[in-house]
Amino acid sequence: MRVLIVNTSERTGGAAVAANRLMEALNNNGVKAKMLVRDKETTHLSVCALPQTWRLRWHFLWERLCIWCHLRLQRQHLFEIDIANCGTDITCLQEFQEADVIHLHWINQGMLSLKVIRKILESGKPVVWTMHDIWPATAICHYARGCEQYQTQCTTCPLLSGGSLAKQVWHRKEQMLDGKRITYVCCSKWLAEEARKSALLARQDVVSIPNTINTRVFCPKDKQKARQELGLPVDRRVILFVSQRVTDPRKGISYLVESISKLVEMHPEMKDNTAIAILGGHAEEVASQLALPSYSLGYVSDPQRIVSVYNSADVFVLPSLEDNLPNTIMEAMACGVPCVGFRVGGIPEMIDHEQNGYVADFQHAEDFARGIHYVLAEADYQSLSNHCLQKVNQSYSQQSVANKYIEVYEQAMRLRR
Repeated sequence: MRVLIVNTSERTGGAAVAANRLMEALNNNGVKAKMLVRDKETTHLSVCALPQTWRLRWHFLWERLCIWCHLRLQRQHLFEIDIANCGTDITCLQEFQEADVIHLHWINQGMLSLKVIRKILESGKPVVWTMHDIWPATAICHYARGCEQYQTQCTTCPLLSGGSLAKQVWHRKEQMLDGKRITYVCCSKWLAEEARKSALLARQDVVSIPNTINTRVFCPKDKQKARQELGLPVDRRVILFVSQRVTDPRKGISYLVESISKLVEMHPEMKDNTAIAILGGHAEEVASQLALPSYSLGYVSDPQRIVSVYNSADVFVLPSLEDNLPNTIMEAMACGVPCVGFRVGGIPEMIDHEQNGYVADFQHAEDFARGIHYVLAEADYQSLSNHCLQKVNQSYSQQSVANKYIEVYEQAMRLRR
């Protein structure tokens, strides 16, 4: 079986990381998987890039320009919306023609247009689409933020100040899917439940399969050595926060700042024995706001250094306000690091409350602070760490996830015959 995984980026972003890991898992379990991307960043032989022409840049710029105009020339929400009005026709590429299954992932920002996806469906090849957010089930947004219009029909999007853009794109997506079948795979049970509510996907198959992780790479290592490599204190407990862009409001940095303040109020002694490490872009903008000594690690792309970052921590925190199945929690748990997160999205599926971490009440900074203290000072830490490793091995191993996808591919191929 030959599978072509299609994603905008090779390595940048959570979807790219997940797609890469799936490609590796499939190749390790008898499937010939390749990845097709717009932005190729390595020399990996299993990853091929779209033909490099001026049109690639133009597709991205034209879509942003159209959205910017609908936002009345405001930058706010500019990258929270995608309309897929232009993209590259991949059906003529050799990689597409050789594939038995086309597996779409995050294909936005000028990678594929809705017209191109329709052409892919008309090719007769089975199509599987992994949802890393809710965009395939809505008109234009990646996170619904409490809006439920997609359950009937998107009309006036809260991200816009007016206009009919959402309604127009909704109709284009209806036309794209008319009479065709896609198997949608959601990385969390939460997202699968949301996707099944979508009027767009009413006649489509929706299943839930988690992302995978290579536990030979992400695994426990010497904590003291990791801290020495990173310049972190060896005589303090370390709280870790990781995000591609630390200041992204969706990742809940304001709640982390508030939680740390409450943590210090409740337990003043922590000022002398606890520190915070922040990994991601714009980390230095946040470090000064925290009530504990903080260390900005900046943006890191080297996998081995990222593993060291996780292994340096005693607890990983992610106060996301919306999230699917965060790779960061999976990575931390694979390194034996207990996690604290809000009860939102797919996070409660990953963190088993008071077994491998702590699930705090949504947007409750004080409960989040209690969770951090529970992991660091109240629980049997070794037991939490062991349960992290057990959860990853049972739920996110390469073989387990690859086998589930192979079943989906085989079913999709049977339906096409």
